[in-house]
Amino acid sequence: MKIARFSTGDELHYGIVDGLPADDRTPSGESSGRLLVLKGDPLYTPPEATGEVVPLGEARLVSPVIPRSKVVGIGKNYAAHAAEMGSQAPAEPIVFLKPNTAVIGPDNPIVLPDWSREVHYEAELAVVVKSVVKDASPEAAAAAILGYTVANDVSARDCQRSDETWTRAKAFDTSCPLGPWIEIPEPGAARSGGFNPADAVVRARVDGQVVQEGNTADMIRSVPELISYVSHVFTLLPGDVVLTGTPAGVGEIRAGQRVEVEVTGIGSFGNPVVRR
Repeated sequence: MKIARFSTGDELHYGIVDGLPADDRTPSGESSGRLLVLKGDPLYTPPEATGEVVPLGEARLVSPVIPRSKVVGIGKNYAAHAAEMGSQAPAEPIVFLKPNTAVIGPDNPIVLPDWSREVHYEAELAVVVKSVVKDASPEAAAAAILGYTVANDVSARDCQRSDETWTRAKAFDTSCPLGPWIEIPEPGAARSGGFNPADAVVRARVDGQVVQEGNTADMIRSVPELISYVSHVFTLLPGDVVLTGTPAGVGEIRAGQRVEVEVTGIGSFGNPVVRR
């Protein structure tokens, strides 16, 4: 089940995404599908339809979640990406934070900061947490997952190399596009051919050309392992988002380009890149 957050005017709504093509990839501008409008926030209440239906092409998709607390990033969780960054895979996960002010949704511009001259895309699988998680085992961590979405961990790479911490490089406004919706797997979905977070292709495109492609099967640590590890560092709260790392193939984006990120089984979305 895919749940989107959207508007058709001034008010925001949630809706179940229905009627997508079988390949589940909906590039920006494609209007197939519809939204079955829901009551309330599915993070806190079971999905219940209002009976209203909105054509997907008439809705403006926004970030499927605005974390009330934090976005947690994981660095170098793919060995090939660690290698392209000039290092070995870390002995323990590298954890960093993005504020919720970094989050934007589909089609919102990524604004290149004026203090950086080398900003990179990083396509990633992202996890949305549904309950409080503290000192959890991987099994308990898995039970605390609401669903999955797609992220672009936009990074000011020159500052990441020069600064003592990654804060400036990772946390600037518009550095965390999320979308296009949240995939909430049904029980047993992976076994029956549905979305499997442990075997999904992660891609990035710049101006329509594939520039990055990997598979979550190559993650050093699995999603439950990452959630568990993070929960031993600090408490995760409902609505928090965990980025699971990016595969090899990161590269620069420039003003005037459009960058699109995708996870197969969830979907794709894009953002224009601007410098102001």
